[in-house]
Amino acid sequence: MSNPDVPADRPARSEWWTDAVVYQIYPRSFADGNGDGMGDLRGVTDRLPYLQQLGVDALWLSPFYKSPQADAGYDVADYRQVDPLFGSLEDFDAMLQEAHQRGLKVIVDLVPNHTSDEHVWFQEALAAAPGSPERGRYIFRQGKDEVPGSGDGDRAPNNWKSIFGGPAWSRITEADGSPGEWYLHLFDTKQPDLNWENTEVQEEMRSVLRFWLDRGADGFRVDVAHGLVKEPGLPDWEGVAAMVEGTPEVRREPSPPGDAPGAHADAVEPHRAVSPVYPPSPFFDQDGVHDIYRDWNRVLAEYDGDRMMVAEAWVEPAERLARYTRPDEMQQAFNFDFLLAGWDAERMAVAIEASLEAAASVGAPCTWVLSNHDTVRHPTRFGLKDPTTFPKGIASEDEQPDSALGLARARAATLISLALPGSAYLYQGEELGLPEHTTLPAEARQDPTFHRTRGAEIGRDGCRAPLPWTQDAPGYGFAVSGNTGAAPWLPQPESFGPLAADRQDGVEGSTLELYRAVLAFRSARKLGRGSLAWAEVHAPESGVLAFHNGEVLVLGNFGFASAPVPEGYSVVLSSAPEPASDWSGLDEVPVDCTVYLTKD
Repeated sequence: MSNPDVPADRPARSEWWTDAVVYQIYPRSFADGNGDGMGDLRGVTDRLPYLQQLGVDALWLSPFYKSPQADAGYDVADYRQVDPLFGSLEDFDAMLQEAHQRGLKVIVDLVPNHTSDEHVWFQEALAAAPGSPERGRYIFRQGKDEVPGSGDGDRAPNNWKSIFGGPAWSRITEADGSPGEWYLHLFDTKQPDLNWENTEVQEEMRSVLRFWLDRGADGFRVDVAHGLVKEPGLPDWEGVAAMVEGTPEVRREPSPPGDAPGAHADAVEPHRAVSPVYPPSPFFDQDGVHDIYRDWNRVLAEYDGDRMMVAEAWVEPAERLARYTRPDEMQQAFNFDFLLAGWDAERMAVAIEASLEAAASVGAPCTWVLSNHDTVRHPTRFGLKDPTTFPKGIASEDEQPDSALGLARARAATLISLALPGSAYLYQGEELGLPEHTTLPAEARQDPTFHRTRGAEIGRDGCRAPLPWTQDAPGYGFAVSGNTGAAPWLPQPESFGPLAADRQDGVEGSTLELYRAVLAFRSARKLGRGSLAWAEVHAPESGVLAFHNGEVLVLGNFGFASAPVPEGYSVVLSSAPEPASDWSGLDEVPVDCTVYLTKD
């Protein structure tokens, strides 16, 4: 394996996001500031000292906009208002000001592919006639005749399927009560896709960008960044796309209609976990999306403070993803190749090298991420019999992970990711070693993917369980300041209790203290602004992943036997739970462990 072609003399970048560690906050599950069982912006403000002490540089807030919450806020009814579930604009401003005072940047989630069906624009479209400007903001089409020439329009305009299962088209009833046009929704029926060929849509989203930039937001995470533009003519496509690649099979059959709470009668087929790109789809990664991001880049350039955008784009190969971060487009893109590599030295090494090469080709920093709100948490994935699998949720009847093994591997993977050059993204609770909630009852699940597939796809609720802050408090202290009026919106597993933040704070060897130590080391050694060179002991085929970043040698042992520490080096940080005072004496790296070494 060759060294990544990352020029050693490339110009140093000074923008804050080049090497930032960004902490993702899923607001409804982070901290509850008023005791109603739902996390909110006041809860975020209350926990900012914790995040400052953790050592992160920025926060990314998943959607908190006004929304009917059909998809946990990714169905936006008003892009300029905070949903009352999460507080108010004043609460946002107070949180932002407090974060900035603590040296933390704030990134907000932007959802430009679709709105809620309760957005005023869509309500206007329903009331308007076919061919009207109101309908032109969305993708409305006449249906195909059930019998050619009949004029009934009873069939969907094409055969596309929703990412959440079932068809991607729904038919409306016109104002006069007659069957009407069909509208496209790549996700839930309550998430109609916007028409990005429409100039009014383009101008509206520029205005939304400026609204949050004017309030002081430091950047945007762009949801479904690869999905805004559809191929002209909307041709039929036999493939089935997924936002998150998963295991090849769906092991369970859909329940009979109505058995799953909130089941949709038309959602009879779970989407298969296939590559999100191949065969190429007519609605993902179309070349036209890049014109949109060049336009947005110019909007951000109107503001000082190095404002940024990061793309959520499930795009492969890495060279296609790099196009989103060309100098006149976005600043970053999530590196899902690394996330999908699993606990495997060869797969991870390939992902690292390909990602660095692709990012360097456009002069952009790489990003590294192991978990987020759409994926099974990595301590759980890494504890499965095959730690490279990527299940689409885990239920009680599925294989249950080896929690101790999974946590050991997760800690080791964290040391690798945080030593790599570029920017890193952490998902809330991973600093506590939280596992997936794998035994949620069906009646508690709220993910539309679960309901639209009638339980055939378990969905994402398991990674969204509210965080545990205090072991002995109701809801494990999810409600702050003694506000304990309501149970958390999703039940928490008993395994969260011993992992609560108060049980780990100040405890040497705990996962929380490991994250604090690694983040401090990364900052002090400026690893995010460094470069990677594979070490002589790098042997991924034997389970050893090793690289130099400056004066630090990183050695991860994915194998089945201990790996020797190279002569002339001492361990300065280890993912093993032993006290730090014992690390310097290590002469072998245990299995499922990563160490940082420096020369004696």
